[in-house]
Amino acid sequence: MTETSSSSQATAPVVPIRVTVLGGGSWGTTVAHLAAHNAPTTLWARDEATVDAINQRHRNERYLPDYELHPTLTATTDFEAACVDTDLLVMGVPTSAVRDTAKRAATHIRPWVPVVSLSKGFEEGTHLRMTQIIEQELPSRPVGVLTGPNLAKEILADQPAAAVLAMSEFHIAERLQELFTTPVFRVFLNHDVIGCELGGALKNVYAIAAGSAEGRGLGDNSRAALLTRGLAELIDLGTAMGGEPLTLAGLAGLGDLVATCMSPQSRNSRVGRELGQGRSIDEILADMEQVAEGVKAAKVVQELAKLHKVHLPIANQVYAVCWENKNPEWASDALMRGRIGHEAGSRPVR
Repeated sequence: MTETSSSSQATAPVVPIRVTVLGGGSWGTTVAHLAAHNAPTTLWARDEATVDAINQRHRNERYLPDYELHPTLTATTDFEAACVDTDLLVMGVPTSAVRDTAKRAATHIRPWVPVVSLSKGFEEGTHLRMTQIIEQELPSRPVGVLTGPNLAKEILADQPAAAVLAMSEFHIAERLQELFTTPVFRVFLNHDVIGCELGGALKNVYAIAAGSAEGRGLGDNSRAALLTRGLAELIDLGTAMGGEPLTLAGLAGLGDLVATCMSPQSRNSRVGRELGQGRSIDEILADMEQVAEGVKAAKVVQELAKLHKVHLPIANQVYAVCWENKNPEWASDALMRGRIGHEAGSRPVR
């Protein structure tokens, strides 16, 4: 009798979730490495040499040659095979490729498969965030964002870090949280998809400003002022667009802003430093193998500020330097001589 009861209560073995990460850059590779700790994970990349190196030597020798990846992580150049049976799709391609990649994936992934975006930026022309693009191209699927102060090389070196996972269906985010969590990488949850995504997109603009100050040899006072006033601008525009102030003051906003502005690993900070040292934006971008999203974002932010009637003096100067060939020294001088408003933001508190 006991044996029969026990047998009737037995449950089928849990089938692990299969994860696919699209994009073989440094951050896509790092997130695939994290997911491989907890689930069967496949990384899709266009470059055959990158795929071969991951499968044979457990390294992304193009972008992360000094770091060993999880031994169970597999890679492929076969887009359809990567998408067709996955239970979670992670979009790690540059912002300019998100729409085409999502459109291509739509014919292969099943309905209701969750999609998580890693890309930080806006679509030029439409001003759309990446999750909005994904929702257009992959309807009937829960969409979210994984973001925060996450420098790929430090995570692969097993240095402690934290991120935020926000999804339109919060209960699904709760189930996916453990997929990206490791002993040294902690994932927090947030319901505010808009705020989390805006924090990651906007901070790149202010990283260029902070890098420019460093490149000109300005001191910590200048960089601290740019960083904190940049945060005020980020919160002003972010809340005007529907984000929540506490989100933008958390890991997805302030945390990401600090890491990107202060780290020599940051591509956007590098653009700013080299601008401050006198190089032209065209020269800098021609020498970069990966995309610095802040340059494109500066143009979109300029347009969004006008649309939402938000005063963003630092972002305006970054736009002028990147798109109108203004000298960074002129930009700093113009910023310091600009109008002085209430310290809390662009409008005084009554």
